[in-house]
Amino acid sequence: MSIDKLKRSLYLALAKVAQALASANRLQLLEYLAQGERSVEQLAAMAGLTVANTSRHLQGLRHAGLVVPRKQAQRVYYSIAGDEVVRLYDALRRAGEARAAEVEKLLRDYVGQRDALEPIRAAELLERARSGVVTVLDVRPPEEYAAGHLRGALNVPLERLESGLARLPKKREVVAYCRGPYCLMSFEAVAMLRKRGWRARRLEEGFPEWKAAGLPVERAAS
Repeated sequence: MSIDKLKRSLYLALAKVAQALASANRLQLLEYLAQGERSVEQLAAMAGLTVANTSRHLQGLRHAGLVVPRKQAQRVYYSIAGDEVVRLYDALRRAGEARAAEVEKLLRDYVGQRDALEPIRAAELLERARSGVVTVLDVRPPEEYAAGHLRGALNVPLERLESGLARLPKKREVVAYCRGPYCLMSFEAVAMLRKRGWRARRLEEGFPEWKAAGLPVERAAS
């Protein structure tokens, strides 16, 4: 095969990956799968899609090598194919935020009004958590926390946060995180904590980006 034909074949293969990402529903499914393995039915309920439509989207992602299926009895479970898929998703997000005017405007409306204080970056949070001067708060559902979370994080799902405030030391700053930069659960958690007198910020990104960066994570004990 000539060099030109080889390059053409490589670009066609890469284009298939890009084509698999050219769907808002598929990007949302990837965000959910980055938290941990899910069944087709679970993903359908989370995304507000039919099971048949969800299955078609997952097949498209599987053919591009972005997700991996696992069959158990009559159910099919999917998981993200690897941390490089999270990094690809993150690169797409960052490029869109930097270069697409529509994305920039949506972020101003969606995030800007909800984030009066600067979010904390991963490296700073890691240093502060190791020093024991912050409480790291995971506000995702328990099953996502169990599949993997920041080392030492407390899990208080957003809907239980008000009744679980006693678990949070009030003298320490709280840093909340959830599924990713566009996940509103951490924004809402920070707003609630500040209103009740806590010093609180959110992690700039989320669990998948933290894990993909090779930072310390752990799973809940069985």
